[in-house]
Amino acid sequence: MEYLQVAPVASIIFVFTIITSLYAFYDTSVYGKFMLHPYSVSKGKQVYTIITSGLIHADYMHLFFNMFTFYAFAFTLEQRMGSWQFALLYFFGLILSDLPTIFKHKDDFHYNSLGASGAISAVLFSAILFNPLSSLYLMFIPIPIPAIVFGVIYLIYCAYASKNSRDNINHDAHLFGALTGLIFTIIFVPGILQNFFAIIRMKLGI
Repeated sequence: MEYLQVAPVASIIFVFTIITSLYAFYDTSVYGKFMLHPYSVSKGKQVYTIITSGLIHADYMHLFFNMFTFYAFAFTLEQRMGSWQFALLYFFGLILSDLPTIFKHKDDFHYNSLGASGAISAVLFSAILFNPLSSLYLMFIPIPIPAIVFGVIYLIYCAYASKNSRDNINHDAHLFGALTGLIFTIIFVPGILQNFFAIIRMKLGI
């Protein structure tokens, strides 16, 4: 109840995404209705899937990683930037992270995409702007990594993987979601860049 009071938008997104994802695991017909199909969207059909694809996940591990990351950053971020700003950040993160995928796969009838990773990347990188020196931990690496260092590595990896990877991960969504988070926060949070560089200068003693 406390989360709902201090971060209502994040709370609703968190609960609703878990419910819809779990329901899709139970009723697999939901995937056909909710998944992003770039071929159809590019022809003006099923445009709503740009949003609904962010409400379902491929499996429990996919859901866990996305919701764990969301939980770690979203509630604090909403309190810092404001609820309506956070709502727009997540909304734009969903849409803008999918647009490159739609353009890239507009002629590929068999390509589908799902998951909230693009929007969550936007949340993560917005949070990094607020606190660039916070410590992040990666799975299987017990050493804290400064958020700004993680962010740079993440962007480089996503850019490389989007061109060279042959796995089933939508690296374009991760990359453009992260960029959306950075650009949106710079535009809608006055003074965020000054705060970002002030923290860096303080750490470096300059």
